[in-house]
Amino acid sequence: MKKKSYVLVCAMFCLALIMAAEAPVAQAQWKPTRPITVIVPWPAGGASDTTGRMIAGQMEPILGQRVVIVNTPGGAGAIGTKEVWDRPHDGYTLTANATAGFVSYALLGRMDQTHRDWIYLLPMYTPNVIAVKSDSPLKSVEDLVAAMKARPNAVTIATAGVGSSGYYFIEQFKAAAGVTYRHVPYAGGAPAVVAVASGEAEMVPQLSIEAAELLRSGKLRALAVSSREPLEIEGYGVIPPVAKSVPKFDDYGSYFGLMGPRDMPKDVIATLEDAFQKAAATKAVKDYAKMKGGIPISISGEKAAELTERLARKEAWILADAGVAVKSPVDFKIPKP
Repeated sequence: MKKKSYVLVCAMFCLALIMAAEAPVAQAQWKPTRPITVIVPWPAGGASDTTGRMIAGQMEPILGQRVVIVNTPGGAGAIGTKEVWDRPHDGYTLTANATAGFVSYALLGRMDQTHRDWIYLLPMYTPNVIAVKSDSPLKSVEDLVAAMKARPNAVTIATAGVGSSGYYFIEQFKAAAGVTYRHVPYAGGAPAVVAVASGEAEMVPQLSIEAAELLRSGKLRALAVSSREPLEIEGYGVIPPVAKSVPKFDDYGSYFGLMGPRDMPKDVIATLEDAFQKAAATKAVKDYAKMKGGIPISISGEKAAELTERLARKEAWILADAGVAVKSPVDFKIPKP
């Protein structure tokens, strides 16, 4: 009897050792021990910059460290983004941008990495606004379409460059309305809207976040918004949807936030996502959206990966069909929608 008990105890002890060995080891929570740098690959004042500063400011007290914003514009966002990729993937260097950029960099040959190589922390969705100088003779989308048909390849359109949100919009508008235009690229969305307000170009289709202040000040006038529903910007008014005047135009807009290399340590990603989710739920995010004409969201993890993959199918083929892509979407296994 004693022998059987001894054998039973030994068996249970061995089983416990096996179960302990196979049990997942609790992952230590990463906590930053020095300031985190967010490189904004666009000039100050644009949607990437203001959204990045806003959400980073809300994440600071949660992370217990300062988040330092550095603007490094150039290459339609590719220069600063590449700098982030070239630094250690340890959570201490992130970028602030729109998801659209990560599709264009690979297709335009500016980076080897694609949208699949990044994680996304997205607190803001913002549609494009067709805006003209306040004293422009263009009073409606119908006027704009008529002018673009009367003056083929001559109406000047300011955007943040090929592969930017404004560029993706105007290419879709071009196809839907059956028009052409003359592209005038700028270093970012903020310089593009200022250019139209000062009369350098005739129309700007950049983001509501970038146009809001100049709309409120009376320097710009909105003709339409790219979303299916009308957009209200506090202190300005309600902007009708493009599709009301151009029925073939599909809904379009951009998702903004913070991004980091997907191969960062899992505990680093977990900490950043936790801080982001808490920050995205704050009143400051909602207030920012209301003032800027954006829509507050909170998307990260696999949902963000699925979103960027879906958007890539549209945006990658816009570049290919426009003849500006140096690599085919097929090379990156991006199917045509």
